[in-house]
Amino acid sequence: MNFGVSFAPLVPDYCMWAALAASCAIAILIVLRRSRGALARTLALALLVLALANPSITREDRDLLTSVAVVVVDKSPSQEFSDRTTQTEEVRAALSERLSHLPGLDVRFVEAGQADGETDGTRLFAALSSALSDVPHDRVAGAILITDGRVHDVPGEAAALGFAAPVHALITGHNNERDRRVVLVAAPRFGIVGQSQTITFRIDDQGGGAGTAQVTVRRDGETIETLNARVGTSVSLNVQIPHAGPNIIEIEASALENELTEINNRAVVSIDGVRDKLRVLLVSGEPHAGERTWRNLLKSDASVDLVHFTILRPPEKQDGTPINELSLIAFPTRELFQQKINDFQLIIFDRYARQGVLPVIYFDNIARYVRQGGAVLVAAGPDYASQTSIWRTPLDTILPAEPSGRMTDGAFRARLTELGKRHPVTRGLEGADEDPPHWSHWFRLVEGYRGDARAGREAAAPSLARRGRPGGAPSLRSHLVVGARLRGRRTAHRPVATAFALAHERAGPRGRGPAPCGARARPHGSAPDHV
Repeated sequence: MNFGVSFAPLVPDYCMWAALAASCAIAILIVLRRSRGALARTLALALLVLALANPSITREDRDLLTSVAVVVVDKSPSQEFSDRTTQTEEVRAALSERLSHLPGLDVRFVEAGQADGETDGTRLFAALSSALSDVPHDRVAGAILITDGRVHDVPGEAAALGFAAPVHALITGHNNERDRRVVLVAAPRFGIVGQSQTITFRIDDQGGGAGTAQVTVRRDGETIETLNARVGTSVSLNVQIPHAGPNIIEIEASALENELTEINNRAVVSIDGVRDKLRVLLVSGEPHAGERTWRNLLKSDASVDLVHFTILRPPEKQDGTPINELSLIAFPTRELFQQKINDFQLIIFDRYARQGVLPVIYFDNIARYVRQGGAVLVAAGPDYASQTSIWRTPLDTILPAEPSGRMTDGAFRARLTELGKRHPVTRGLEGADEDPPHWSHWFRLVEGYRGDARAGREAAAPSLARRGRPGGAPSLRSHLVVGARLRGRRTAHRPVATAFALAHERAGPRGRGPAPCGARARPHGSAPDHV
């Protein structure tokens, strides 16, 4: 218990000091003139100043605060090698027993470094800072780390700890342990398809000394290179990016004799292949107003290289007009669908029906192109349910729905099914969570059967069924666009083709001018020409 005096002046500080100075001056004058009652007057002035100072007597009761010590226990996977787990638990028990006998010490045990799939490396100092976040720096007694020594967030300087107290590390393991690991020095995250990327790595040996190690490099599980790398020296490796999407590069070093573990002899790098230009082939079966929508959509991205053909004169249109009097060009079917089909990443058939323009063998090439990683997108209307449907070609093996031949006209609002809420194409659609959905009415259904309903065939994409439709038969909507997200992703090794239909607004009467079977090729950036 401590007693003291505190002051809470009744007037501002400058008034207090002025009163004190005036009282002192008056007291001095009274004493120098030897006036009667000088002592009493001086005492009165002092009491007046003291009253203005408003003194009070205080009593303090103080309790000692405990100091805080933190013990951080490393629970990373490397602590499970050999008998490190046993050593860790023994050290933890011994520290708990000894520190408990120290008076005025609060001991906190924290576990850190667990492999959760999100944290990169063992971060013990982050756990230490979190454990001391509610403790003033002058109450920190110190910290003890029980670890194997592999810590990835060691501060660059002691001041970064935030307290001035000792930090100790108790290292698990044995002196004669040997271990080899592959360290990634520099690894790119993206690469352009068809070009190479440089990966820099280093081989570190703990207890193994200098020398060389045999390194095997694999890409998507296939060995692409084997080389000898000097231990402790950075090695640069050029790797080709052959396809879009994740390219998994695995670097594996040979094992040491009596090595602690071979798990860290391997390092994996995932490089996302992106295309410098997304080449798209758009084939319109007839002129219509929606072609401008297609071109605006595809040309809005500068990285899309569009080649667009519109079939203006199907074979049945023959009126004897001489070829040299026509401005149309012949549809280069052999060049597009046989020689250069692999130059495109996406082929779009827009309102295309079997008109005899493409021979059956070219549809075989397109189906093979899809199975090898390409993508086909079909934009259709009532023609998909007709006898000239594009489904009635070899593309039926990759299209997700077989038309039944029936159509329904009428306004309705479509809703996502449970499968549609999970599918990567339709999940997260804006407005899908509202009732009714926050989008406009649809006006046509082209009924179809699921591709997986046919024996021995796997569906490439889910069919989105109309809510409440009897029998669960899928349907193709005339206002729903369902497309693959192609950029930066490799197409799956199975048929990937999505059938959908655009708003089938009649484009008006076709041109009846004389012309042979052919198509007009519109260069990128030119206006559509339907006559």
